[in-house]
Amino acid sequence: MKDKKLVEEITSRDEDFAKWYTDIIKKAELVDYSSVRGCMVIRPYGYGIWELMQKELDDRLKRTGHENVYMPLFIPEGLLQKEKDHVEGFAPEVAWVTHGGEEELAERLCVRPTSETLFCEHYANIIHSYRDLPKLYNQWCSVVRWEKTTRPFLRTLEFLWQEGHTAHATAKEAEEETIRMLEVYAEFCENVLAIPVIKGQKTEKEKFAGAKATYTIESLMHDGKALQSGTSHNFGDGFAKAFEIQYQSKDGSLEYVHQTSWGVTTRLIGALIMVHGDDSGLILPPRVAPTQLVIIPIAQHKEGVLTKAMELQARLSKVARVSLDDSDKMSGWKFSESEMRGVPLRLEVGPKDIEKGQVVLVRRDTREKTFVAMEELEVRVQELLQTIQQDMLEKARTARDEKTYVAHSLAEFEKILEETPGFIKAMWCGDRACEEAIKEKTTATARCIPFTGEAVGDKCICCGKEGKHLVYWGKAY
Repeated sequence: MKDKKLVEEITSRDEDFAKWYTDIIKKAELVDYSSVRGCMVIRPYGYGIWELMQKELDDRLKRTGHENVYMPLFIPEGLLQKEKDHVEGFAPEVAWVTHGGEEELAERLCVRPTSETLFCEHYANIIHSYRDLPKLYNQWCSVVRWEKTTRPFLRTLEFLWQEGHTAHATAKEAEEETIRMLEVYAEFCENVLAIPVIKGQKTEKEKFAGAKATYTIESLMHDGKALQSGTSHNFGDGFAKAFEIQYQSKDGSLEYVHQTSWGVTTRLIGALIMVHGDDSGLILPPRVAPTQLVIIPIAQHKEGVLTKAMELQARLSKVARVSLDDSDKMSGWKFSESEMRGVPLRLEVGPKDIEKGQVVLVRRDTREKTFVAMEELEVRVQELLQTIQQDMLEKARTARDEKTYVAHSLAEFEKILEETPGFIKAMWCGDRACEEAIKEKTTATARCIPFTGEAVGDKCICCGKEGKHLVYWGKAY
């Protein structure tokens, strides 16, 4: 009962998921609210998670030949207007700079919502020959989108992300790059974040403004809502024609380049919370946990306890990210705080443990306790962290699969959404009118046409005509 009281201020996730989410991000000290509506202060612990995610992904991008660059924050209005579909897609979300000091600007500047136009302008300046291709660039930055409804990490006016922008000689190379980067995202989400994803293609209605095709990875949160966790876009040569990005081929002819764009954002921190967290707080996968193991000395006022704890910290810091909680708080409070912050492993050591030459290791994900001999600690800690990482992925995959349903009619579709929300697999004829009708009637959207998966019928659930595509549907963040 005592431990329960320490976390009683957290709303149960099954009682009020939105309130639970807000409680977690505040009490785990991930963010604070800013005086600017819809913007967040990412606190050190939250930013530490992002830094680890960024490092893991940046390593993958560099291994696949990409280079990091940085583009300006501002985009002249005339430049943005060059690609009609693109600007129309972003028009409602654009923030404009109209004055510099006291003077009105001759041309408005857009605060970047994304950087396609800037990369296109740059590529037009530096790409001249087939020898200049491919260009494999990536940018880590913040972008601004003037959202009406906001929630920390999931949807904010300003957020952090990476955006890759590449240029290729042929349509085949661009398509290969688009799929390759989606696979990088899927591997990153599953092996680093322990979040299973569905890979597939967006419908024409849901694709990125100005793209030839958009591919996506979709994940499922605890409350049964989907989260678009990363996208990769094949632009074809549409942007190249708008911005006159041409190169001289080997045979001397002038050709347009083929481009791609892809990105993931800080909303993945929101996914971590909603996929793995429980009523005691965060549960972080070890690979992105700022602290992988916390040492909590029991009866630390007794002789030798704190000394031993510091000795263990020095030893284990060589194999994991370790912290020592030597504050004067009660042990129960320390346990609850480490659970709230999602630290994967807790090490308890007290006078009796020292006498026996052992410690207690407690897993955050299962709360399983293990007695470990001190001389075996380095090996056991590394083994447990690997086990936790894998077990979290499997648990999340099982939870997703249990909340994935099949509907053969619109009535069945609606019943599932109302009673047991999650992913719904159902057939679609490919007609945009049917897709829009399903959304209007149920508020669910087509999350993706999966790369793999067998048909679950032969008729569209909306019109009854031939079902051409298997689609994952769902309500989404």
